[in-house]
Amino acid sequence: MAKPAPSISKERFEAVMQAAEQAGLLRDKSGRIAGRVSPVLVEQAKRLTGIKTDTDLIEFALASIALEDNFVEVFKKSRGTVDPTLKLGY
Repeated sequence: MAKPAPSISKERFEAVMQAAEQAGLLRDKSGRIAGRVSPVLVEQAKRLTGIKTDTDLIEFALASIALEDNFVEVFKKSRGTVDPTLKLGY
């Protein structure tokens, strides 16, 4: 059986939320979300992240997705664009 992931660090939580703030994603908090989700899912997510409130959990999850850097897609697009004779120093 796989071990559960450790809680996210306070620093990671704060970094994501600060980046979301700087990107203007947290300015207007007048929107509401409603939906039915499994309480087991919510409790597992809280346990794995260390986040205590539903609001913080939802905000962190959405901010994490909204700030996704698309590294994989950009990396794939660049495949074959580097000169194969380029000396990389190793």
